[in-house]
Amino acid sequence: MKKTFRIIIVFFGLVTALLPLSVSAAPALDPENTIYLDLPTGRVVIQMLPNIAPRHVLRIKELTRKGFYDGLSFHRVIPGFMAQTGDPLGDGSGGSGQKLQAEFSRVQHIRGTVSMARASDPNSADSQFFICFAPAPFLDGQYTVWGHVVSGMEFVDKIKAGSQYNNGAVSNPSRIVRMKVASDVKP
Repeated sequence: MKKTFRIIIVFFGLVTALLPLSVSAAPALDPENTIYLDLPTGRVVIQMLPNIAPRHVLRIKELTRKGFYDGLSFHRVIPGFMAQTGDPLGDGSGGSGQKLQAEFSRVQHIRGTVSMARASDPNSADSQFFICFAPAPFLDGQYTVWGHVVSGMEFVDKIKAGSQYNNGAVSNPSRIVRMKVASDVKP
């Protein structure tokens, strides 16, 4: 009986010792570089990439802390491609008034990528950004990627789609309820 008991203890000791090696927990998100994008359907959590696009991350956080994005519409939504927001005019022609120098990288545009919208000038990004519904490799290296959705993509999928005949323009669009930097949210 003692021998069986010892074998059980040794077995559980080995299992306990090996458990951390076999189960990898996801790294905790840095609240200062995490965005909570609240939509009418639920919360989207975006991990920002300050090591990839430091100036863009800083500007997004600055605008977010000012409440700039609260209530803005997803004015251009193309199913199977992306949902775009960040224009206070709601038609794709507005911004915050501060252009940003491009920070292109090798980060790929895949499902959940958050990237800056811009005009034909590579250094024309301002406040508008888009979230990819699906891979869009033709954008790689040409648009500044500043984040990635880590949870809540199912809520992004529910954003009202735009017209396929009008470059994704949306009538009666879905809106951002609020957008916050996670470190600013009180528990």
